[in-house]
Amino acid sequence: MASLNIQRNDTVQVISGSDRGKKGRVLRVFPDESRLLVEHVRVARKHLRENPQRRIQGGIAEQEMPVHVSNVLVVCPSCNQPTRVAHKFDGDQKVRICRKCGNTIVAKKNK
Repeated sequence: MASLNIQRNDTVQVISGSDRGKKGRVLRVFPDESRLLVEHVRVARKHLRENPQRRIQGGIAEQEMPVHVSNVLVVCPSCNQPTRVAHKFDGDQKVRICRKCGNTIVAKKNK
C-alpha cells in the first residue's frame, strides 16, 4: 500500500490539467491507485435512469472523477499557498510540515 502526503479533508490546489488553479477539499483518497477525489474538480456528467423503487430521480447528474496525486499540491492553512509537504517527528508522532512557512499541517476533522 502506497503512502501519500495528502489526507482526507485537506485543501488542495490543482497544478496541471484542464482544472488548473482550482482549489477544493479532498473527499476520498485511493492510495493504491495514487488518486484523489477532490470536491468540484474534474466533474463529469452522468446520465441516470429513473428508478422509483430505490427513489432515484432520473436525469443528468454531476459527479467528481479521481485526479492523480502528482497533479495537486496541499494548500497550507497558515500561509494559504500551495506547498510541498515535509515530515518531522514531534515526539513519537510523525507530523506534516509546510515547506514554505515551516508550520504543521493538520487535517480538518469532518463533523
